[in-house]
Amino acid sequence: MIDAILARADNGVIGVDGRLPWHLPADLKRFRALTMGRAMVMGRRTFESFPAPLPGRRHIVLTRDAGWRAAGAEVAHDPDAALVLAGPDAAVIGGAEIVALLLPRIERVELTEVHASPTGDAIVPPFAGWVEAWREDHSADADRPAYSFVRLLRPPASA
Repeated sequence: MIDAILARADNGVIGVDGRLPWHLPADLKRFRALTMGRAMVMGRRTFESFPAPLPGRRHIVLTRDAGWRAAGAEVAHDPDAALVLAGPDAAVIGGAEIVALLLPRIERVELTEVHASPTGDAIVPPFAGWVEAWREDHSADADRPAYSFVRLLRPPASA
């Protein structure tokens, strides 16, 4: 199955200057649980935002730069090659361009809705038409915004 796993603010922001514009430990814990043991497909900037490759996961980096290489990254230069490298169980984790590029192949979205509207430079539009299969809401806590864990499924094809 190909999943997208991301956190998105109410205004669509997913990042600013290569970082998350919030700190939600529960979201990071959920991300770890959903990606552990899996191949993660990401763009170069997402990979470079990590201090080091994340343990227990494969890092498939989709980039147009034919000369780009990095320790811990398996490099692909087109979506088909990235998905072949990833195999049948892939987690698309960002950035915004990669999510948009692979959206037609994504079957499920594991989304953290961050109930805030931070400024940012990476935006993902709403998943219009997707079917909400599960939701777990969490209240704001001190300086952390409220958030919801949501599972979205691709809508059934029209007959």
